[in-house]
Amino acid sequence: MRFQHSDDIWRDFPELVPAALYAEGITADAVPDARIAAYGEVAAARLATASEGELPEIQAWRRAFSRMGLKPTQYRCASESLLRRFRKEGALPRLHPLIDLCNAVSIAYAVPIAVFDVSRIDGCLEVGYAAGEETYLTFSGETEHPPAKEVIFADAAGQAHARRWTNRQSGLSAVRDTTANVLIVAEALHDTARKDIESLTSALAAELNSLWPITPKHAILTRSAPTFEFTGE
Repeated sequence: MRFQHSDDIWRDFPELVPAALYAEGITADAVPDARIAAYGEVAAARLATASEGELPEIQAWRRAFSRMGLKPTQYRCASESLLRRFRKEGALPRLHPLIDLCNAVSIAYAVPIAVFDVSRIDGCLEVGYAAGEETYLTFSGETEHPPAKEVIFADAAGQAHARRWTNRQSGLSAVRDTTANVLIVAEALHDTARKDIESLTSALAAELNSLWPITPKHAILTRSAPTFEFTGE
């Protein structure tokens, strides 16, 4: 199996810095509470001096959404939505230890992080422009068809695992208690994206190793080396 961004995405968003991690052996019994609290403190400190919309990481995604023809305050990247909820409520809902951890890392770095159950992905997963024929399963169980030219995560079977790039994932490949093997994707567009994505990737790999413990495969992708290959077993 492999993960990549299409040539068109690299052409239109040359500032993109994505990271991919593949991990096997995830279970639902890990207890990441202390780590979640630590990342929450980082996020709270940042929000004490600026709103989420003022952070450079979020501003870069807002500009990208505008370039995609989306209203940035109507459709937000996942990290902005999480930060917005965290600012209002002081905490994020608990869903699954891996998702809870990734959400905490996401708000600390203000970078969207997607987590996919690879058993629900058919072959290659590519971030690119929709053809208009792909199918997307909502969390409520409804099927949608992203319009042509929308940026989606699509697999070889034409299943869209995320819509509007970093806006919303699909219920199809959402992590559940039975999930064992996962693909984690973090993407940034801001000026210090390379340094921040390197830090985020190292931190997340260390957290995964400490909590489960597992040794994830990971890489930072570039336009000249855009493909991340993983077993997907």
